[in-house]
Amino acid sequence: MNQIHIDESWLRHLKPEFQKPYMIQLRQNLLESKASTGFYPKSAQIFRALNETPLPRVKAVILGQDPYHGPGQAEGLSFSVPKGMSPPPSLKNIFKELQDDLGVVPPTHGHLLEWAHRGVLLLNSILTVAPNQAGSHRDFGWETFTDAILTTISRERKTVVFLLWGKFAHQKKDLIDERKHLVLTAPHPSPLSAYQGFLGCRHFSQANSFLEDNGILPIPWQLSP
Repeated sequence: MNQIHIDESWLRHLKPEFQKPYMIQLRQNLLESKASTGFYPKSAQIFRALNETPLPRVKAVILGQDPYHGPGQAEGLSFSVPKGMSPPPSLKNIFKELQDDLGVVPPTHGHLLEWAHRGVLLLNSILTVAPNQAGSHRDFGWETFTDAILTTISRERKTVVFLLWGKFAHQKKDLIDERKHLVLTAPHPSPLSAYQGFLGCRHFSQANSFLEDNGILPIPWQLSP
């Protein structure tokens, strides 16, 4: 992990984390996982969310839990899959809510890189996973690191929208200063819970209204076909 690039705007605040005992153990856990089962995403994409959306450009945060665990799905951006792969069920529900909320036509793919470049930090709380084993790296230490990311955003930025979907994400609410930022919570968009309040939450229009009310350009949510 020493050779993996992290955008300087983030590293300036997060560099001390890499010297802490939990991160040293996390490196060891990843080496062991790589030797035994391998992991997703590939090493060069572990910190992709940070590199695609530098800290000064963050307008919104969509927090996922851990990467997709199927072959070829994970690409270092929460909820996103590479072009050529069918959007997973949770992402299909995100697109459905986006269409119902703002009339945005769903794309034919599930690649969300354009969102990242428009200021949406697509962050997973856990940054790696073993193949076909959801949640398998839950105890590696990633949550401590990504909590530091959320704390950094809350402290260093203002008027950011945090979209927290599902109980796991809701637990991060205490890290965010709601005097400066907007926190939106809803059930997870997975088929198991989307109809319990995610669909109809209107988070995308609320996010853009908040940004506009604070003199910030809204996020163009429409993705290229």
